[in-house]
Amino acid sequence: MTQKLMRNICVAAVAAMIIVLAGAGAGIANAAQSGVGPVKTGAGADKAGTVKAGRGRAEGARPKLLVAIVIDQFRFDYLTRFRSEYRDGFVKLLERGAVYSNAYYVHFPTVTAVGHSTFLSGATPSVSGIVGNEWYDRTSGRVVTSVSDEGTELLGGKEGAKGSSPRRLLVSTVGDEMKMAGRTVKEIGVSIKDRSAILPSGHMADGAYWFDDGTGHFVSSTYYGRELPEWVTKMNEAGPVEKYREQAWRPLGQEGGEPFCTFAAADKSKACGSIDATPFGNEIVETFAEKAIEAERLGTHEGTDILTISFSSNDYVGHAFGPDSTRVRDMAIRTDRTIGKLLSFLDARLGAGRALVVLTADHGVAPVPEVNQARKMPGGRLDAGQLMAAVRAALTARFGEGQWLVPGGAAIYLNDAELARRGVDAREARRVAAEAAAAFPHIARVYTRDEEERGEDGTEPVGRAVRNGYYGPRSGDVFVIPEPYYIFAAGKGTTHGTPYNFDSHVPVIFYGAGVKAGVYTERVTVNQVAPTLAAMLGVDAPSGAFGEVLKEVLH
Repeated sequence: MTQKLMRNICVAAVAAMIIVLAGAGAGIANAAQSGVGPVKTGAGADKAGTVKAGRGRAEGARPKLLVAIVIDQFRFDYLTRFRSEYRDGFVKLLERGAVYSNAYYVHFPTVTAVGHSTFLSGATPSVSGIVGNEWYDRTSGRVVTSVSDEGTELLGGKEGAKGSSPRRLLVSTVGDEMKMAGRTVKEIGVSIKDRSAILPSGHMADGAYWFDDGTGHFVSSTYYGRELPEWVTKMNEAGPVEKYREQAWRPLGQEGGEPFCTFAAADKSKACGSIDATPFGNEIVETFAEKAIEAERLGTHEGTDILTISFSSNDYVGHAFGPDSTRVRDMAIRTDRTIGKLLSFLDARLGAGRALVVLTADHGVAPVPEVNQARKMPGGRLDAGQLMAAVRAALTARFGEGQWLVPGGAAIYLNDAELARRGVDAREARRVAAEAAAAFPHIARVYTRDEEERGEDGTEPVGRAVRNGYYGPRSGDVFVIPEPYYIFAAGKGTTHGTPYNFDSHVPVIFYGAGVKAGVYTERVTVNQVAPTLAAMLGVDAPSGAFGEVLKEVLH
C-alpha cells in the first residue's frame, strides 16, 4: 500500500502534468462566518432533508427565469473579507438570500470543468465523467478537453476551427430535466470559457456562447445550430470590446491614480494584454447576458427559462496575482457591481421577485507560496517536470528503457501500449510509479487506479474525494496530492485543485422567487444545489445528482 496524504497538482502552465485531487475539503472549519447576515439555528436550520420533486411549489408560484451564476475562482471568504466594500449585488444576495456559509466540493480535482459540471447536474466526476479540464483519451490516444468535439465546427470564430459541445458529460442537468419533462422553456449559457458556458447548461440547451479572444467575438458551435442567431451576429459586428480599447483598469475609488494595466496603445509598459484578465471581461459577459434575455425573450415563456452565466475573469486575475493581491480585491468589488447591474436589470425586465438566482463558484485558490512564506506559513512551489522525471526514472530502473508515460491532465497516465508491448504487469508499474511519486518532497498522499477500483481509501475525506473524482475509463493511473499550500506552478502566481479548504470552500446562495432567506451554517455540498432547484421547479433531480434537497431554502 503506498503512503497517502493530501495533495494536488494543478495543470495550470504545465502540459503533460498531473493535477491533484480535490474535493472533500478535509479539516474545514464549521463555524459560522461573520458579516453575512443573521444566522439560522434550530428548527429553521434543520439538516438537509429529502423533498419530493414537484411537491414543494404550486405551478403558478414558480419563477419565470432561473439565473444560475458561477464566479470562476471565488473563495467563500471573499464574501467576508471584502464585505465592508460591497455596495450592490453581493449585498442583496447576502442580506436577502439563503446563504450557505459552509458549502464545499467533495471531488477531485477542484478545477473549472469539474465545478461547472457539478453545479447544475449535482453529479460527482465518478458519475458525470468530467474528471478534469482535460484528460488522456485512451481510445484516440490523445489529450482531449472536457468539451472538445471533433464532430462540430466553431461558429463566429476562426474559419474551419473545431467547435465544442456537452457530449462528454454523461449525465443530465436541471435544464435537461426541464426539457425532458415537456416544459416550454428556453435555456442559454454564456461565459468567457467554452466549458463554463456549455457544462452548466447541459445537453438540450438552446444555445451556449463563449468569448473568442482572437476575434473579439462571442462564438458557439454547430452542436447548437448551423449559424449564430442574428442578435449575436449583430452584437459581434458592433464589437463587444470596442468601448474598452483605450481604457485603463484602475482600482475603484482611485480613478486618477496609477492603473493596474491599460489598453491604451501609447502605454506598452502596463499593457493589460487580454481583456479576459481584467474586470472588463466580466462586464462584456454581463452585457451579453442582458442581450440574451431580451433577444431570446427569457422569462416570458410558459415554463421557467434558464440562463447560466459564468464570470471567468476572476480566475485569470487570481492565477496571476493570488488571493491576497489588491487586484483580486478590486475584482471582487467590481464583481459585486456587475452582479448588482444584472439583478437590477432582471427586476426592471421581469418585475421584482420574478427571477430565481443561485450563485456559487467552481473552486477556490491557494495563497501565493511566497506570500505564505513571508507570513511564516507553510508552502512552496513544486516542479511537475521533476516529479514526472522521477517517476519515469523509477519505471526505467525497474523495467528498462521505454516510453512509460503519456501526456495526461488530472493525473499520471501510464502508456498502456508500451506496457503491453513489453509484457509489463500494469499493476506493478502503477505501484512503482506511485512509490516514486510518494518519495518526492512535500507529497502528502499518492493513490493508484488499483486502490480506487478496489474501493480502498474511501473512508476519510481525502480518500472520498479521490473516489468521487474517479471514473475508470477516463481517469489516470496515479494521483498525487501535495501538502497544504504546496503547488505545482512555476514562476509567479498560484493555482488550485486540491481538497483543502482554500480550494473547496465556495459560496452557495439562493435569492429571489420562492427562497426563504437566512444564513445556514450546516455543512453542505455544492452537489445539493441541483436537486434543490429540481424540487423548486417541480421536476426530477438530474440523473447523476448526489445529495439531498436543501429543504430550508424552500419558502
